[in-house]
Order: sequence, then structure tokens, then C-alpha cells
Amino acid sequence: MTLRLLSPILAVAKKAKERKKEPWPPSTNQLTLGYASPAFSRRSKRSEAFFDLDRKNAEWDSINLRLASPKVWQDQKTSQSLQQKKKRLEKDILFFRQILGQKEELEVLEELAAEGESVAAEIEAGIGRLDKNLQEAEFRALFYDEDDPRNAILTIHPGAGGTESQDWSQMLLRMYLRYAERKGFKVEILDQQPGEEAGLKNATVRIEGDYAFGNLSQETGVHRLVRISPFDAAKRRHTSFSAVFVYPEVDDDIEVGINPDDLKIDTYRSGGKGGQHVNTTDSAVRITHIPTGIVVQCQSERSQHKNKASAMKVLKSRLYELEQRNKRVKIDALEDTKSDIAWGNQIRSYVLHPYRMIKDLRTRVETGDTDKVLDGDLDEFIKATLILRKNSAPAAK
Repeated sequence: MTLRLLSPILAVAKKAKERKKEPWPPSTNQLTLGYASPAFSRRSKRSEAFFDLDRKNAEWDSINLRLASPKVWQDQKTSQSLQQKKKRLEKDILFFRQILGQKEELEVLEELAAEGESVAAEIEAGIGRLDKNLQEAEFRALFYDEDDPRNAILTIHPGAGGTESQDWSQMLLRMYLRYAERKGFKVEILDQQPGEEAGLKNATVRIEGDYAFGNLSQETGVHRLVRISPFDAAKRRHTSFSAVFVYPEVDDDIEVGINPDDLKIDTYRSGGKGGQHVNTTDSAVRITHIPTGIVVQCQSERSQHKNKASAMKVLKSRLYELEQRNKRVKIDALEDTKSDIAWGNQIRSYVLHPYRMIKDLRTRVETGDTDKVLDGDLDEFIKATLILRKNSAPAAK
């Protein structure tokens, strides 16, 4: 089926793009569904993969068939994984049907307009709603990797710059927390080590939501900040660096083999302002994976067992992502990029002085509204990097 059912709108939109626009509202014989939005044709082309309703329905039927088997329910991991996939498919199918319903509504309104009814305002509003959904479908079509629908594990590490970079890491943490809030994602701070004077030494955050990893996957890299230092009495300009790493959370449906002999597990007393139970027992857990040198820790829970379970989940996610990167034959291994969080490795530059500008060095997308971005409005940057990712992966197009 793909985009076949939307072809009337898309064909009209293409014609509307080729002819000279006239002021709204147009005369009855000029009134077309694509009149106010010639971008439909472009958006629909990018959204074609998402609109493959036949494939989604077939996959949904297949999952239902498997869930009907009593044997599947005997395996909790398999049944949970299938239910999650079914839920995602249902959302996509309902979204597509919503678009078809909006299309049919516009067709009825067009017929009324042809009969002389005054429905120009309704048509304009309907086109706006449909256009917005097509933009959303275009964005969803950028997710093609099998890990994109997963939850995300995000870590932040300060680099060159001392206290300045630690404060910058705190700003980045706030930015991603605000982004998650805007997207309706659920956030859990698994570990947060405060800096000696200000900011933080590192942070690990779990972000739960549909396509959380897909949205944040391209944020991995070094982020550079230029500003007048609030810690410098001479008010000089400083450059700070922090590294962000994003990993897909490994669900129970993925087996990640970890030899217990390869793990070094330490417990310690959680940091924080005293008085709470969490600070009076050795509840925090640090796990070192000896073969790779990966270190993860968690202190968010009062229970040592819960912290250990959370730390193991982070470790599995990082090992899984490392293996995936090796399979994709990345030029730089994940751990190699961590060695130099400084000049020459940044993916995005945030300049607050002498001018205000945020620029992504991969996509060249830039904006002067720095406050908006630092408050979590990352959609423009994330969409541009996802388009770059898709265009750089011929097999995934």
C-alpha cells in the first residue's frame, strides 16, 4: 500500500508547487487540498518507509499469532519483547489511519467548497493538521536502525577545562533533562558525581520512551562551550569541553554474554548531603569490566542489590553498543574517542561570547537562539543529524 492512498493529495500538491500561488482563499476552481502546502510531495517521499501499512499489518498479525501460542507465554523475555513490538506497531498503524482520516475529511470539505459552501477556514485548518502529521511521519521515517526504538543510557564526562568543564557538564545534563521533558520521556538519574567546586564530574541517565535512543543516538561526541567564565574574577573568556555518550538500553530480548570472572565489583558509601539512609550504608555499586576497561556505577537506589542491577544494565548496554560499533566497522572505536575530550574532536560548538551562536559541525545547522537550545529545544539539530545518518547509510535508504 505504502503511499498509494495519499496519492490524490500528493499529486495535487506537486501541481500546486509548479504554479504561481494566489492569495488565500482561492476561487472554487483553484481550491485544492495541496494549495497551502506544496511541501507534501517532498515530505511524503521521505515518509514512504514509515507508511508501509501492508508490512506493518503483516508484522502485527504475525506477532498476534505468536502471542496466541501458550509456549510463548512460558518465556517471559520473549512475551515481553513481542508485546513491546506489538505496542509500537499499533501506534504506527493508528497514526497512519489518523492521517488517512484527515485526508478523507479534507476531500469532503473540498466537495463542499466546490458546491459553494464557505469552508475555506476549515480547509486551511485541516491542511495545517495534516501537514503537521506528515512532518512527524517524515521524522519517524528517519529511524531505521533496529536499536532506534529502544530506551537510552546517556553519560556525560567533563574534559579539558577543570571546573569550567564540570560546570558545562552540569549545563548539558540540564539541557538533556529538559529535552526529555519536552518529548514526554521518563528520566532516571542513575549516577551523578558532583564536582569539587561546581558542576559535576560525571553523570549517567536512563531515558525511557519510544525511540529515545533513536532521537539521542547522534548526540554522542564532544560538545564545546565558549563563554565569559563565572568563576574568573577577571571575567575572561574560557573554552570548555564535555563528552556525551549515548547507548541503547539492552532489553531482556538481547543476550549479552558477560563472564562473572571478568567483573570487579566494588561497593562504597554514596555521596551527597548527609543524614539520609542512602549515605549511611555502602549501597553504591561500581562495576569494572576488566577486558574492556569499562567502568559503570550506580547510587540512585537505597538498596545495594537494586544499584547493582541498574549498573549491570548500563554495562550490558555499553558492551552491546561497543559490539554494534565494531560490526559497523567504525573508523574510531568508542573508547578511542574518550581519550581526548578537547580541541579537534567536537561535534557541536556553543558560543555565548563575544556573540551567541550554536553550530553543529557535522550538519552545519546553526542558530542564534542559544537560550532555547540550552533549555532543551534540540529537534532541529537532531533531525539534521538523523538525515545525515540515513544519507550516509546506503543500505538503509
